[in-house]
Amino acid sequence: AMASLPRTASLSTASLVPRGHNRRAGRRAGRATPVTRAASDDEESSSLTWTLDPTTLETSRLIYATAPALDHARDGHPESNARVPAILDALLDANLTPEARPGELALLNGFKPASAEAVMSVHTKNYVRGLDMLAKTRAPLDIDASPTYLTTASYKEALNGVGAALALVDAVVLAARSREALSGAAKLAPAGFGLCRPPGHHALPRGAMGFCLFGTAAAAARHAQTKHSLGKVMIFDFDVHHGNGTNDIFRDDPSVLFISAHEDGSFPGTGKATDVGDGDGVGATINVPLPPGSGDAAALAVFDEVVAPAAARFQPDIVLVSAGYDAHWRDPLAGLHYRTGTYHRLCARLKALADDACGGKIVFLLEGGYDLVGLSEGVTDSFRALLGDASGEKSDAIDGLVDADDAKVRKVLREATTTHQLA
Repeated sequence: AMASLPRTASLSTASLVPRGHNRRAGRRAGRATPVTRAASDDEESSSLTWTLDPTTLETSRLIYATAPALDHARDGHPESNARVPAILDALLDANLTPEARPGELALLNGFKPASAEAVMSVHTKNYVRGLDMLAKTRAPLDIDASPTYLTTASYKEALNGVGAALALVDAVVLAARSREALSGAAKLAPAGFGLCRPPGHHALPRGAMGFCLFGTAAAAARHAQTKHSLGKVMIFDFDVHHGNGTNDIFRDDPSVLFISAHEDGSFPGTGKATDVGDGDGVGATINVPLPPGSGDAAALAVFDEVVAPAAARFQPDIVLVSAGYDAHWRDPLAGLHYRTGTYHRLCARLKALADDACGGKIVFLLEGGYDLVGLSEGVTDSFRALLGDASGEKSDAIDGLVDADDAKVRKVLREATTTHQLA
């Protein structure tokens, strides 16, 4: 997600150790800790409100859900309710629908909104209850200077977006279980993709920020741990802006590996390479602040030199991706130069990583992306990658687009690999 102005107000109420850093004792007050008990199979099945037939669970390569939040809208705001419809139109034009790709692509319907308790696993009770009350009594209003806006429907729409993410985690896990007797590639779980909004990766434990109300990926991570006993979760954030909310929620938690590749100096100004987590979580936070103008080569180098070796060492039980498309060269709110095909190449690599590490269990969750063409092209090419199709990018050459100096990118990568002993 992204914002163009500094944050001035909010609803806030207040592994291997990298070189050069010491563990600091103590956990931050107000941060939830994971629950160790997982639901039984009977409890799990009875709690589901969505259904996928057994054949779909066994054959799909990609399961997606939509939570477009059409009533969370403000005229002229870049985080608009046109975003998900634009993606769906592009998927239809590309023949990437369940009707066009039966047995490969499945739409998950009938999921229920997340409960308040589910989002309280990553946010404080006071914040969640306060947001509900504000939506009921004072909306519409701006709740920070980004501006992050709130309508009368925003609280419920945000719960619905988180609900889509939780349902996709459930679906991917159940699909993996349904394939346990199979062999080879047929045994691998499908990917999940949540076309949900509002975005979530800036939302802090105690407050909203940067267009984000609830930490969608963070809540999905806790859900994977508590409901499915997937103890180690990796989150990779390729949004152009640092996922400071996710970073802070898990900064002292060694059970969640958080990796963010973002534009250095962009909103919210966090995500320096020196931020490696706190306390027991030192080393489980990896930040890669790329110089403005970094493009396709830089994005893939981050994956090959940082993400892949960090994942190999961590060995996640599931991979979640904060999938922001505002690093696309067309996007007006930042300055990276990712191409449409960059997202195809990243998503293909991420699925292969999940196949090797955790039986294919990976869920992508929409974050930013504010140019509707760049957003819809990027998501469409991501779907192609996850279905095993070639990229739809027409040309590698874009007139006037000059990527950042490679020496600057190499310096950032060296700092990350040295700090986290990945070389």
